[in-house]
Amino acid sequence: MCIFCKIINHDIPSKVVYEDDEVLAILDISQITRGHTLVMPKEHMDDVLSCPPVLLSKLMCVAQKISKELIEKLDAKGINILTNAKEIAGQTVPHFHIHVIPRYNEHDGCKITFISSQDPQLDTTLKALKK
Repeated sequence: MCIFCKIINHDIPSKVVYEDDEVLAILDISQITRGHTLVMPKEHMDDVLSCPPVLLSKLMCVAQKISKELIEKLDAKGINILTNAKEIAGQTVPHFHIHVIPRYNEHDGCKITFISSQDPQLDTTLKALKK
């Protein structure tokens, strides 16, 4: 049983932010920023790629609800909502979860950077995706 399944079963204590029959949201133990929350399905699934679309929609609705509360109650100035699928993308726990990371300022401890690769195969990629 994975660590998140143990948390969902309340075998491991956590700080619950939201819970219903299908979804659990807890404060991340690492708290990249104050209020950093993990939203996860109660049913075990490895990652976003294996999540049924209806449940994925519900998880995103919960992430949005929590985001609005973090902005209102903690005076966050913005939110990052992200998930990682597979180890190469940074997934460290093999149970689908969404990070909701409140942002307070540009020096709040969270840095997400996108660097253009200037990929010469952009057109080939686009053609492959349109098939």
